[in-house]
Amino acid sequence: MSQAEAGHAPGGVPITFEDVRAAAGRIAGVAHRTPVLTSRTLDTMTGATLLLKAENLQRAGAFKFRGAYNRISSLTADELARGVCTWSSGNHAQAVALSAALVGTRATVLMPEDAPVAKRIATEQYGATIVTYDRYREDREVKARLLAEERGLVPVPAFDDPMVMAGQGTAALELIEDAGPLDTLVVPMSGGGLMAGCATAARALLPDVELIGVEPAAGNDTALSLAAGERVRIPVPHTIADGQQVEIPGALTFEINRREVDEVLLVEDAALVETMVLLFERVKTVVEPSGASALAAVLGNPGRFAGRRVGVILSGGNAGAARFAALVSGAAW
Repeated sequence: MSQAEAGHAPGGVPITFEDVRAAAGRIAGVAHRTPVLTSRTLDTMTGATLLLKAENLQRAGAFKFRGAYNRISSLTADELARGVCTWSSGNHAQAVALSAALVGTRATVLMPEDAPVAKRIATEQYGATIVTYDRYREDREVKARLLAEERGLVPVPAFDDPMVMAGQGTAALELIEDAGPLDTLVVPMSGGGLMAGCATAARALLPDVELIGVEPAAGNDTALSLAAGERVRIPVPHTIADGQQVEIPGALTFEINRREVDEVLLVEDAALVETMVLLFERVKTVVEPSGASALAAVLGNPGRFAGRRVGVILSGGNAGAARFAALVSGAAW
């Protein structure tokens, strides 16, 4: 068992670059090595060279597949026989369901009642059993862990897990390997697992790289936590970015992000929709609101990035046609 699997890397660090490298080997040939997209239009708008890591084209439609598969494929035969359980609004749910199917185990997923319909349907189609809850009245993690205990399932957290974080870090590893050196890496933040993994990989390869996280303005738990020097809990945020409706950063993810993240930028929901439309029309790619957040932050602060090589993670593309149209028309928010 690696140090990441055991949950303790050297010196109390949750994961190391070696754990990200190991995850890259584990997911190779299973996860997509997603392309790096470029656009002269976007470069002109920002004065920067933008390198977009298209995780909206990942299996199950988001970066979450990397961490879920890294974790589930490492389970013992006894654990696989028990089945796995997770809690998610959709992207991690789909990733766990698909990963479980690929390794031959079953998945039970706790999803909010108001999860996007397309995400729930996809999760069911991958073979998972869905249990619903009220995200505004119930604690999803407590409810999911009770469910796991009652049914003997192995919990697979969405972000606060060393194996999951290491898997997510392979997105930055691939981006730097394929696109070359970066001055800045901009990453959407929710529970912090994607940033924690990407920060671990990026700092090892590019010690001077600037790391910027992005949250919806209504869901600024990480920004508040970094300012306070400790994790801060907020009410469940009301935002169209359902993948970023987290109340508090993860304990393990925060240990990395509090040391590595240089700044957190906030974006309004309107900017997310504008960015979704821009990517659709100019780059010919579909992203969901959370997946648009990092680019929205760059577009909203063009002088901040001018003259720099900027890596941007497009974290997910799970927006069904009806929801995409409703968001663009303003009917969904």
